[in-house]
Amino acid sequence: MTAGRLMGRSCVVTGAASGIGRAIAVRLAADGARVAVVDLDDEGAWRVAAQIIADGGEAEAYECNVSDRAAVRTTLEAIVDGSGGLDVIFNNAGIAEIRPFMEVEEEHWDRLMQVNGLGVLICMQEAGRIMIEQGRGGKMINTASIAGKEGYEIQPHYSATKFSVVALTQAGARAFATHGITVNAICPGIVVTELWDGLEEDFMRFGITERPGEGMERFSERILLGRTASPEDIAGPAAFLASTDSDYITGQSLMVDGGMVLQ
Repeated sequence: MTAGRLMGRSCVVTGAASGIGRAIAVRLAADGARVAVVDLDDEGAWRVAAQIIADGGEAEAYECNVSDRAAVRTTLEAIVDGSGGLDVIFNNAGIAEIRPFMEVEEEHWDRLMQVNGLGVLICMQEAGRIMIEQGRGGKMINTASIAGKEGYEIQPHYSATKFSVVALTQAGARAFATHGITVNAICPGIVVTELWDGLEEDFMRFGITERPGEGMERFSERILLGRTASPEDIAGPAAFLASTDSDYITGQSLMVDGGMVLQ
């Protein structure tokens, strides 16, 4: 693995055992970063870390529930002790489901908001505390969604959580700017990951579709570039936001959706 623009930087990626998080972790390591692969799935996190190490990069794995403040604090402190600091955090951990508007009850709302909303807030606060103490700035990048820009009737509670991520990104940018910490978000569109397998089951369970794959086909009709995204399509912009190339960008939510939502 050759030296890259993130050489010497300590980067944390939550939800990195699979999908977008895994691709981001692998890309950051390829660009020279020391990567902490964080996930509730401990075995999955270690597999990703092992892949990075086998490719010549630096990585360690940590099990953590991002909605548990004590766990987040302990994990970040362990990462700092092991790597000498914290330069970048990707708050990527999240969950999703399809559920029509009138079918959303308190338990469904609370489950998604606990991880997608509160989890991002806690990670931003705990990472911010460390970055401020270090006194050398830093970068926070949150994974939002096109559902953070448009509310969808088949997943209103998920949309609400991703709107909250965009709001936290803007609020965090204002809160941390004086400390040299930038805060931005990535808004992916339709990305082919393991997450979509569960969503396809939800589509059929609620009678929205009749066969596997139909949900993705319907959603993808709006993509101007004519194809769904791979996780690697998200990893490139993520690496840009983690690098010094994005130092004058903060409070922004970058659409990486192939042209589904135009702004």
